[in-house]
Amino acid sequence: MKKFFSFRDVFRPKLFSTLRSYNKEKFLQDALAGWIVAVIAIPLAIAFGISSGVGPTEGLVTAIIAGFIISAFGGSKVQIGGPTGAFIVIIYGIIQQHGITGLLIATIMAGILLILMGLFKLGNIIKFVPYPVVIGFTAGIAITIFTTQMNDLFGMGIKDAPADFIHKWVCYFEHWRDINWWAFAIGIISLLIIIVSTKVNKKIPGSLVAIVVTTLIVWLLRKYGGITSITTIGDLYTLPNGIPTPHLPEFNLAEGETLFTLVQKLFPSAFTIAMLGAIESLLSAMVADGVIGDKHNSNTELIAQGVANVVTPFFGGIPATGAIARTMANINNGGRTPVAGIVHAAMLLLVLLFFGPLVGMIPMACLAGVLIVVSYNMSGWRSFLWLAKAPKSDFIVMFVTFILTVIFDLTIAIEVGMLLAVILFLKRTNEATVIRSFSDEIDPTLQNDIRLHGNDLEKLHIPPHTEVFEIDGPYFFGIANKFDEISQRIGDEGQQVRILRMRKVSFIDSTGIHNLEQLYLRSQRCGMTLVLSGVNEHVFKTLEKASLVQKIGKDNICDHINGALARAKELVKENSTK
Repeated sequence: MKKFFSFRDVFRPKLFSTLRSYNKEKFLQDALAGWIVAVIAIPLAIAFGISSGVGPTEGLVTAIIAGFIISAFGGSKVQIGGPTGAFIVIIYGIIQQHGITGLLIATIMAGILLILMGLFKLGNIIKFVPYPVVIGFTAGIAITIFTTQMNDLFGMGIKDAPADFIHKWVCYFEHWRDINWWAFAIGIISLLIIIVSTKVNKKIPGSLVAIVVTTLIVWLLRKYGGITSITTIGDLYTLPNGIPTPHLPEFNLAEGETLFTLVQKLFPSAFTIAMLGAIESLLSAMVADGVIGDKHNSNTELIAQGVANVVTPFFGGIPATGAIARTMANINNGGRTPVAGIVHAAMLLLVLLFFGPLVGMIPMACLAGVLIVVSYNMSGWRSFLWLAKAPKSDFIVMFVTFILTVIFDLTIAIEVGMLLAVILFLKRTNEATVIRSFSDEIDPTLQNDIRLHGNDLEKLHIPPHTEVFEIDGPYFFGIANKFDEISQRIGDEGQQVRILRMRKVSFIDSTGIHNLEQLYLRSQRCGMTLVLSGVNEHVFKTLEKASLVQKIGKDNICDHINGALARAKELVKENSTK
């Protein structure tokens, strides 16, 4: 038990181990990578903050604080943390229902859940999330992000647009006469610059080029053209010259509401944030491992992600996780230690300290263009089409998750998607588990637990008054009823012994144990003896703990079919002499 909860085993930041052999050359390499990643992160952090319903400052603060914590204490050498597009939908929904205070509390709760996941060694949680579910909610988030950008792209100036997908589009069509064609032109220019610059030069991020060019265009239009209708960040938000002072969230509770009831309401959203953060960060770390030939510590990574999400809300920040795009940019530009992520956070801090007025001049339509490209890259449409050719059950899981994400919200989508995936898994496992019966002879050429006599296979004849059943697969609640229906025939045709072959039963659950106990009791009532064959060590221990070994009798539990048939002969002979 002590080893399971050993803090040293689950929390081993990569920074400490990499600094042992650190040198000037590595620092210069990391510093360059960190600077480039910061340049990429500036427009994304601002855009994610604004689209989430908070503001540019919150996005930058999250990238700075969470980015530093995740790099300094994380389990990956090259992971870059910060706000990501995946959180936009869930953050916006929480703010709509519970306000900023609700978001801050939900983020802290999510951070605590992530820390607990790491402490309890649940770092392999990513393996339990089916691929169709991941593709479904990722594509759904991408569509939702694209939808939220239409207001700024067309410069409609809609305030308090509906939160849900359908009503949002209805609202857009109702305001089509309010389109600002100057803003739309800036948005299209941004899109074209990002698309073209990415093909021309992959070193310089297209989003940064688009921001510089369109900001300059808007400034010239305002100064010399008298065109002031293009909304900029500074028109909507006030950027502070530094990191906000840490403060406790203000608990503006509704009448009759307590902090405990608010926490209860926010728990599903907090759980979604935690799961989403775990999935995205560990996916990013796994991809990075494949590129740099390293192995991250998933539990340490979860703890660092959790600490980041506990700390950032006190500075007004939003949920953060590992960002795949920024992590890959870090790797591609030479970053090989967590120092690159720390440099990235320091560079973003300089932007917040000294370049706030310039950030305020960025046009909103340009940020819309940046996020539209993000949503396209995030959509995974190729995987979506590929899954259309996969088994129909997988496509259904993916499509249902996708629709629920778009129409309802991410929390419902993940819950229903996982539930469908579990149901389909149980259905497939149930179909894969075969129950066979033998009444006269067992074909030795189809078995692998039969004892050999010299070089010849012994022919196995089933004794009279004996029937053999075999469970080929796990004995769990999924097949318990199936076997129960077959075993109901006990007592027919004067049977005295029933052999249950369990050589291919890898595990047995409580339903299987109960089912087996009922089989034993029915056998007793019918004057029959139950004999088990080929029980593996793990299953035997489970039966022993459930006191079934004592009831059935060790003499009636054989390690192979030969012994079970010999035992059946003995029992039949004993019955005949009574």
